[in-house]
Amino acid sequence: MRIGNDRRGDDFEINVIPLIDVLLTLLMFFVLTSTFIQHSRLQVTLPQASTQDRDMDTPALTIMIDRDGRFYVGSDEVMGEGIEALKQTIARNAGDDRARQVTIRADALTPNQNVVTAMDALGQLGFTRLSIATTPTKPGSSQ
Repeated sequence: MRIGNDRRGDDFEINVIPLIDVLLTLLMFFVLTSTFIQHSRLQVTLPQASTQDRDMDTPALTIMIDRDGRFYVGSDEVMGEGIEALKQTIARNAGDDRARQVTIRADALTPNQNVVTAMDALGQLGFTRLSIATTPTKPGSSQ
């Protein structure tokens, strides 16, 4: 029995600083390990196939690129170097029809830069219907 002791009892105290440290550590862990949605990614609209016959009045303009990087528009070889010579040859063969289908047929061993150059020239001229020709793989091939 305590008589004359003016202590009211022990004051209980909860120290929250370690709790805050643990919560901040967990918050940092979840922020650093989570994945974020990247809104800056390129939005791509996938093409749709139709069963209708396409307009066969104007055949597709064909641009061929051989393994040495030489360009051919239709049956004409592009004379000269650079994108300007390619654009002139394409414009001469296509005329004013910018809605015409264009097919790029590139050798498998040609550098990608040559294909991109052809696509860039077509885009600068205003062509919007572009396809790249491929050959189907044979079943059982190792490629």
